[in-house]
Amino acid sequence: MDKTYNKHEKLKSKKLIDQLFTEGKSVSVYPFRMVYLETIFEDHVPFKTGVSVSKKYFKKAVDRNRIKRLMREAYRLNKTTYFNNITTPYAFMILYIGNTKPTYNHVEQSMNKLFKKFTNVTPKQTIDEKTT
Repeated sequence: MDKTYNKHEKLKSKKLIDQLFTEGKSVSVYPFRMVYLETIFEDHVPFKTGVSVSKKYFKKAVDRNRIKRLMREAYRLNKTTYFNNITTPYAFMILYIGNTKPTYNHVEQSMNKLFKKFTNVTPKQTIDEKTT
């Protein structure tokens, strides 16, 4: 798995996003919440990920876009560390639920905690289901 975040890895399908929020499970590490759903993609990509920042706390688009850029960069650099061993395809939506502007270091540390929590919760269930 390479350290890119190209067009095929971005979550864009409105149907899938709606399904993600209705049927998906979530993991939270403040100031992030990740909603995930096991699914199958037509283009056989292992993960599709989207990021979102609330307009409620960040009225200016400039602030929202900056936080989203930081989130995408932290995801891009750390996805190989946490998601290499997972074989089932997932759709992710990572939400920023904080109300202050973060620094990149804070975003990266929190995203690492979030990914660690996700890998501790999810793959064990997947591995156990395959062995039984």
